[in-house]
Amino acid sequence: MSVVEQPWSRLRRYTAARIGLGRAGISVPTAGHLAFLQAHAEARDAVHAPLDADALLEGLRALGEVPLRVRSRAMDRASYLQRPDLGRRLDEADAGRLQDLQAPATDLAFVLADGLSALALQRQALPLFTALRERLLQEGGWTWAPPVIATQARVALGDEVGELLKARCAVVLIGERPGLSAPDSLGVYFSWAPCVGRVDAERNCISNVRPEGLSPQAAAAKLHGLLKLARTRQLSGIALKDEEDERALPTAAAAPLMRLLGG
Repeated sequence: MSVVEQPWSRLRRYTAARIGLGRAGISVPTAGHLAFLQAHAEARDAVHAPLDADALLEGLRALGEVPLRVRSRAMDRASYLQRPDLGRRLDEADAGRLQDLQAPATDLAFVLADGLSALALQRQALPLFTALRERLLQEGGWTWAPPVIATQARVALGDEVGELLKARCAVVLIGERPGLSAPDSLGVYFSWAPCVGRVDAERNCISNVRPEGLSPQAAAAKLHGLLKLARTRQLSGIALKDEEDERALPTAAAAPLMRLLGG
């Protein structure tokens, strides 16, 4: 049976979303169905794949950092997926280790967390951290604690880490829940005055960090700007807006899409 193309299939060049696939009879074409199955398998693999923490540790040390490694109270992946609350708190022994460090107060505490996609952290975290670190060093006047790699971790775990390391702001780089077109998307969350019990409204988020979305370098620039605002105003979350965000596409880039839409 031949595939019937859809008139808006040309829009596929602008997105990885499954649009304009055409049809074969009343069904999705075989190629589209197989692509869906592959994407679904990649998303499932991203959720369950373990983090290569040693590679991240090595990468951070190559930058001159002295990273630490911790885990949450979720002892395995099954517990992590079934009990989100366990992923939000540090393992008691690791919490004690961080407290015993008696770290001096700093501006930032970085937490590199596997989240729901260790693949995302593996691919995007070091490029983003490296780009941000260069910006912070170039600007001067910033201090940060030893970066922390956390496994079986949720976003809120960063607040406990930041509190124990006496940081004014906790920055969490974490693997986002995989989508069917993005199994390696990284999210960045930060909260001012981190402490256990912070809620989502008190955090800022930058999402879809990956080469096909917001590149790690662009994310570093956006994060740097927001951190400067947070330090100046001493706040984060819904009270802190991205004042440099240009939401409209440039006219030249938008023109082909608008023509296809009939605008």
